[in-house]
Amino acid sequence: MKKSKVKKAVIPAAGLGTRFLPMTKAQPKEMLPVVDKPVIQYVVEEALQSGIDDILIITGRGKRAIEDHFDASLELEWKLGQKPDSTLFKQTKEISNMVDIHYIRQKDPKGLGDAVLHAEKHCDGEPFAVLLGDTITIPKKGEKACTRQMITAFDKYQRSIIAVERVPKHKIQDYGIIDGDRLDDGVYRIRDIVEKPALEDAPSDLGSIGRYVLRPEIFDHLRDAKPGYGGEIQLTDSLRLLRDSIGLITKCRRYDVGDKLGWMKSNIELSLEREDLGGDLRSFLKALLQDEL
Repeated sequence: MKKSKVKKAVIPAAGLGTRFLPMTKAQPKEMLPVVDKPVIQYVVEEALQSGIDDILIITGRGKRAIEDHFDASLELEWKLGQKPDSTLFKQTKEISNMVDIHYIRQKDPKGLGDAVLHAEKHCDGEPFAVLLGDTITIPKKGEKACTRQMITAFDKYQRSIIAVERVPKHKIQDYGIIDGDRLDDGVYRIRDIVEKPALEDAPSDLGSIGRYVLRPEIFDHLRDAKPGYGGEIQLTDSLRLLRDSIGLITKCRRYDVGDKLGWMKSNIELSLEREDLGGDLRSFLKALLQDEL
C-alpha cells in the first residue's frame, strides 16, 4: 500500500476562550483538564495515532502554558524519579518526547482562516491535517483515530476532506453546514458550505466538526480571503472555493470542549471508561440521581 503523504498537522489554539470565562482569563482553554490530561494533549495524541510526526501549534498571547506542557520539566522529573513508583515519572517524561512540535503566534486573533494561513510556510506545499485544539475525538471500538480515517479517505479520493456529523436541529446555527451529494456510505461530494445558518437556511444537517485534511491550494484562497461571519477570516469561506472536496462522517465520538456542557460530558464519559475511576463514579452518579428523584 502506498504510504500517505499527509505527515504534518496544524493545531489552531489561539482563540480567547471567552465561553469559559472567568476560568480562561489566565489559562488557555486548550489546557483545561479532561480527567487527568489537558484537552490539547488528546489532540496531539490523535495526530500521532494518525501517523503524523510533524505538528505546528498556532498560539497567541497568554498561551505559554501549552508550550510549557510539552517541554521538559527537569525539576519535576527529578523529584518524580526519586519515588519508588516510576509511573508518574514515565508519563511526565513521555509528554516532552511525544513528537516534534513547532509553534507560531497569531498576534491578532482574526479568525480560524487567518490562523491556518500562518501555517503556509511550515506546510511547504504539502497536504496537511487541521485539528482544532478545543475538540476531542474518540474512535469507536475497533476503529482508527478520526484523523487517520480522514487520511485514508484523502489517499483514496485525492481531495480535501472535511469531517462532518449529523447535527440536532437546535444546534444547526452553531456549525458550518455542508450541501453535498452522497457518493458512498458516509461520504459526500461537497457543493457548498454555509457558516452557522439559521435552521430554515441550512442545506442539510451535516455539520463540520473541527477536523480537516487539506490540499495546499487552500492557502491560495486564504491569502485572498476577506472578513466574513463575525468580522473574522473564516476557514469556511475558503473551503467553499475548493473543487470537489469531500465530507466524511467519521466513526468516532466527538466532544466540543470549547463548550461548557461538552467539556463536562467529556470528563464524565471518559472517566466512566477508566478502570480506576469508572466504578466509583458510576456509583456516585447513581446515588446522586436517586437523591434527585
